[in-house]
Amino acid sequence: MANDFKRFCTPNVGTSLAAIYTVPAGSSSSALETIVIGITMANKTTSGIFADLYIDNEDGSNDVYLVKDAVIPPGTALEVMAGNKLVLMNDGTNADVLKALCSATNSLDVTVSILEDV
Repeated sequence: MANDFKRFCTPNVGTSLAAIYTVPAGSSSSALETIVIGITMANKTTSGIFADLYIDNEDGSNDVYLVKDAVIPPGTALEVMAGNKLVLMNDGTNADVLKALCSATNSLDVTVSILEDV
């Protein structure tokens, strides 16, 4: 298996929950892990917004927030990871999913940098 650096961009996140990244299954539906290297949430409006980012856990429960009601001032970005790393998993059947939403329509751009297939 090869390790692959990838970037996923989700523009215009708003008040409806948006899937930002879903861990894919490995070949032949085998388990696969992903290391999240960085997450940036950018407010592209002229007003402050509140943003949430959480993991929809692959086990069907135990969902956890990485960021809850974070204030992002107008025209700025929030670096969620700040030097930390995060492991996401797919057990071959069920996958972890990063999801985001914010307090205003089409106001948030989210960029995730990952190392996939580890």
